[in-house]
Amino acid sequence: MEITSPRQEKAVLVGIYREARGRPLEEESLRELQELTRSAGAEVEATFLQERERMDPAYLVGRGKLEEILHCVTANQVDLVVFDEDLTPAQLRNLEAALETKVIDRSELILDIFTQRARSREGKLQVELAQLEYLLPRLTGKGLSLSRLGGGIGTRGPGETKLEVDRRTIRGRISRIRGDLDKLEARRSLHRQKRRSVPIPTVGVVGYTNAGKSTLFSCLTRQETFISSKMFATLDPLVRRVELPSGQEILLSDTVGFIRKLPHTLVAAFHATLEETLEADLILHVMDVSHPNHPALREAVYGVLDEIGLKETPILEVYNKIDLLTRVPVIKNPRDHVFVSARTGEGTEELLGRIGSLLNRNYREVRLTIPFDRGDVVSQLRERARIRCQEYTENGIHLQASLPLADLGRYQQFVD
Repeated sequence: MEITSPRQEKAVLVGIYREARGRPLEEESLRELQELTRSAGAEVEATFLQERERMDPAYLVGRGKLEEILHCVTANQVDLVVFDEDLTPAQLRNLEAALETKVIDRSELILDIFTQRARSREGKLQVELAQLEYLLPRLTGKGLSLSRLGGGIGTRGPGETKLEVDRRTIRGRISRIRGDLDKLEARRSLHRQKRRSVPIPTVGVVGYTNAGKSTLFSCLTRQETFISSKMFATLDPLVRRVELPSGQEILLSDTVGFIRKLPHTLVAAFHATLEETLEADLILHVMDVSHPNHPALREAVYGVLDEIGLKETPILEVYNKIDLLTRVPVIKNPRDHVFVSARTGEGTEELLGRIGSLLNRNYREVRLTIPFDRGDVVSQLRERARIRCQEYTENGIHLQASLPLADLGRYQQFVD
């Protein structure tokens, strides 16, 4: 008996830009789409790029370019055509009829990768919710192609079994998933409240996908986590304790990577996961400094951070992968930054020291004595300060805490 492995799917990528000066950006986007396609498990056979002032409402690309793509699909037995833009239901239907093969867009490709990577129950529910919300308006657009239930890019995951049911059933499933996610979020909120009752500041790790966040997380926590060069290797959040050189402990949380043209359904679905970052006292923005276009990726991450409401949280920029450079570059920006190599460990001690100084920059260590009849003050301090230790004596409740400088005047009467 001969055992054969399934044939790897062949894919063709299609990009489009409106004017000549937009070509370099679209070429970069197509290289990223190629990496996404490989991460999803397909082999890229060819890439097509077209400049059009107006997108064709029927096929997105022009008829001549469509003929070129069809010839490539037929000659190379291509299984999949991936467009770098979101397709309307009508365009999707027309393209599948014209090319006689499976057609997906960038959003569906990212959803497919998320389906492969999700491990926890919450992560799987978030991906399924995003799938269903993406597919719901496209039910009439895909027509007979909804019956394809086989494995492969754009067709796997929990959402596929719902593709042939009517809208009412899908809406019911969406409602149930949201209910389950609300319950999980309530449980996560309780965990966060318990952590807040312990005086440990939290630091969130964010960055563009494949910037080395998980490698840095493993390096700082000295614990093994899943690390891969594939895009979106980490979906489910991880929270671990880290001790700083000063002896202070922090909670470090790793999150999903960001990307340009990230589907809004995914941003919304993973909002609960990103709550860990929203609650952080400090954000580490990890960047691949060896990437030739890392400034543009930096701005893409800040765009997502603004979208989820993280404008005011302090940010320390971490320029990673300096081991791939011959010399450390000069970075011209006003933000705090540090250079590291998560793979070799270079610069990580300086990073930990900078984290400590930034976390404590607006705090002062104080000792306070609170009268027994002022329990309200103790409750306020639990919310506003980082309490190191608490003792009950004859004179009252003695606290050693890191107090925000803005609150120092308010509690000055209790400071020893």
